[in-house]
Amino acid sequence: MDDTDKLFEAAQIASKDLLLLSETQINDILEAIAKETENRIFHILSENQKDLQRMDKENPKYDRLQLTEERLQGIISDIRKVAALPYPVGRILDDRTLDNGLHLIKKTVPFGVVGVIFEARPNVSFDVFSLCFKSGNACILKGGSDAYFSNLAIIEIIRNILDENGVNPNACILLPKEREVIDELLNARKYVDLIIPRGGSSLINYVQENSRIPIIETGAGVCHTYFHKDGDRDIARKIIHNAKTRRVSVCNSLDCLIIDKDRISDLPYLCENLADSNVIIYADKQAYSVLSGNYPDKLLKEADEDSFGTEFLDYKMSVKTVNSIRDAINHISKYGSKHSEAIISEDQDAITLFEALIDAACVYVNASTAFTDGAQFGLGAEIGISTQKMHARGPMALQELCSYKWIVEGNGQIRS
Repeated sequence: MDDTDKLFEAAQIASKDLLLLSETQINDILEAIAKETENRIFHILSENQKDLQRMDKENPKYDRLQLTEERLQGIISDIRKVAALPYPVGRILDDRTLDNGLHLIKKTVPFGVVGVIFEARPNVSFDVFSLCFKSGNACILKGGSDAYFSNLAIIEIIRNILDENGVNPNACILLPKEREVIDELLNARKYVDLIIPRGGSSLINYVQENSRIPIIETGAGVCHTYFHKDGDRDIARKIIHNAKTRRVSVCNSLDCLIIDKDRISDLPYLCENLADSNVIIYADKQAYSVLSGNYPDKLLKEADEDSFGTEFLDYKMSVKTVNSIRDAINHISKYGSKHSEAIISEDQDAITLFEALIDAACVYVNASTAFTDGAQFGLGAEIGISTQKMHARGPMALQELCSYKWIVEGNGQIRS
């Protein structure tokens, strides 16, 4: 058994220990981690600074990597929200007695050991641990080398608190930074029950193609907002600006504005505020002709095929002009990633059609796609946004980190 297998086995052993903890013990430990994180904010920030110094500020991942006092306070708040949520383990999903007297109980149980592979987002370490711990799962984390020092500082806090409270610290394991351990994790079928990748399309595709363990795909977010011919332009202007510029490096940010040809004259008004944030627009021919002279030349580009279906994660977006709502839906079907899609319209028939035909985890009506987030959905935090349809879809939190089992109680029944 090599060193990595020993880590995997240690997590599996720790996962059994978690089954013996009470809800009160779990919540008390989460509160202790929140308090210790508050006490060590400046230590975490100093370690995060080591990571930031190794990354170009112009890199779109820089914002994801950066921790601030405000962001850490938000993380601490999320840990406490998770602690306050109902305990998801042991919920009775079905309870019945068969004609032969067998009593069947279907109840929720943890997966066991959850492996999460993520890129330059150290906040994921806190989110994953909090949700896994509250749902009775051990977690194995493989963070990107870009966030190495940040993750070390965070996991040290978590493991120390676990140890101080008599809980096996191997309930949370951070793997070495070398990329080679990813393949070892993806093949650890004997020890790991579930793999969740969090990152760009290249990481997700790699995990899909190479994992021998079941995965939940937290896909890239190629997000569209469709301005329908009966949309309110003032509502649209605010939503477009928020969805694009609130935080460009996250998966729910706007990548493509789709506009009905009957409202193309409103495009300069809709995009005006984007110029203040230096958003580069890749516009199709119709949109380009309308924006030319009404949007800064240095920020206006002609779209090509690569402008659509791209998750920019930057101050960039494309604009597509369509002839009808059906064309808009077809464009989203071709280029979307089944993450988050929005329509801006006052026409209920159009809204109903959009809701019915758009195949995405989250479909918005007159609201920003920026709300696709576990905390915003009242889930405390999230372990990722699932874009698949099996088991979990959309923001994944406590309930999605549980499976179930059947308890069958009898008094001597045998099958003929």
